[in-house]
Amino acid sequence: MTQILSKKHQQETQTNMELDKKPSRAKTLASGLVPFVFVIILMIYIFGPGSELLDFGVPLPEVTIEMVDFVDSEIHTTVRNTGSIPVEIVMADVNDRIQPAAVEPDRFLERYETALVRIPFEWNEAEPYRIGITIEDGTRFEKEIEAAAPRLEPSLELIGFFAIIGTYVGIIPVMIGLMWLPFIRRLSKNKYHFFMALTVGLLLFLGIDSIEEALEASTENLASSFNGVLLVATVTILSFLGLYYSSEKLIQRVKDSPYAKPVAIALMISIGIGLHNFGEGLAIGAAIGLGQVALSTFLIVGFALHNTTEGLAIASPLAKEKKSVIGKLAAMGMIAGAPAILGAWLGGFMYSPFSAVIFLSIGAGAIFQVIIVIMKWLREENKNSFSSASIVSGIAAGMLVMYLTSIFV
Repeated sequence: MTQILSKKHQQETQTNMELDKKPSRAKTLASGLVPFVFVIILMIYIFGPGSELLDFGVPLPEVTIEMVDFVDSEIHTTVRNTGSIPVEIVMADVNDRIQPAAVEPDRFLERYETALVRIPFEWNEAEPYRIGITIEDGTRFEKEIEAAAPRLEPSLELIGFFAIIGTYVGIIPVMIGLMWLPFIRRLSKNKYHFFMALTVGLLLFLGIDSIEEALEASTENLASSFNGVLLVATVTILSFLGLYYSSEKLIQRVKDSPYAKPVAIALMISIGIGLHNFGEGLAIGAAIGLGQVALSTFLIVGFALHNTTEGLAIASPLAKEKKSVIGKLAAMGMIAGAPAILGAWLGGFMYSPFSAVIFLSIGAGAIFQVIIVIMKWLREENKNSFSSASIVSGIAAGMLVMYLTSIFV
């Protein structure tokens, strides 16, 4: 009887605790929402009764000329209102000479709204032009084009051309780099660690290079209102966190297999390099689309030489795989190299400065994530990894190799 009463008392106590938890959860939720409510009230006041607080100073207009396309007997200019106030486009000029122009859908632009300005003009290929846009208060914004080139229209011939360029730049060099696998397999443990550290150096250079390209693209082509530097930093960090979480889940699944873990690491390296090569394809496609023949030639030759080292980065973790890895190597080579084709298509036919910055930043985050994964693996393999001569010299050699090959880009 006493035991029954004791059990009944325990059940009542547990029920009371559960009931106590429900109000406490409600209180926690309410306490978390209260600050948001006050923030909303504050914003309503500032943009409502307190709107006069925002009227101090003179807001200046800002219009960004994002794209200039040369079509048959016309110049198409894509403009965006990147200022804080609405603007009206009233005039367009070419080389400081006023030209008739049509604005689609209309000449009134709210903040971040875009419009297409169509200027009838008999332009000549390879000649420089200055395109100017004037708004209602007389402020003029211009963009200089070093050499006019006709806009590329998608066709089977051009699609095939960009696919060949992407293959030369992405797939073939990576596949050549994978041919180092038999050599790496014959190395001692210290020399193997050297090549794994060499991979870290290669990837570290690629990550820094991606950030530099993203910052350059944002500085040259994005309006200041987009906060280009902060955009690059935010996307890079989010990419790093997302892919790091995914890679940790993947490695956790294969942690009990000594041979599956190197394959997982090689796969993550392939994905990181693939995202980077997508950005390289964007650069080449955009250079060809803008008619910058000399630049596109240097990019193609430089990236082709540069990317052979990327195959080494993928092959190094697979050196411990005892089974045949030819199929895996081919698949990972395609993952790393094929995105260059997609990038070339997008850059040649639908280039957007904003998307270029986003994808280059994603590539940088992916590469830094792979570096952390490899360093953790080296730490498990060699407890004194950061003081090991083979690893320190490998990272330094990787950076130096990438720098020397980047001179050709």
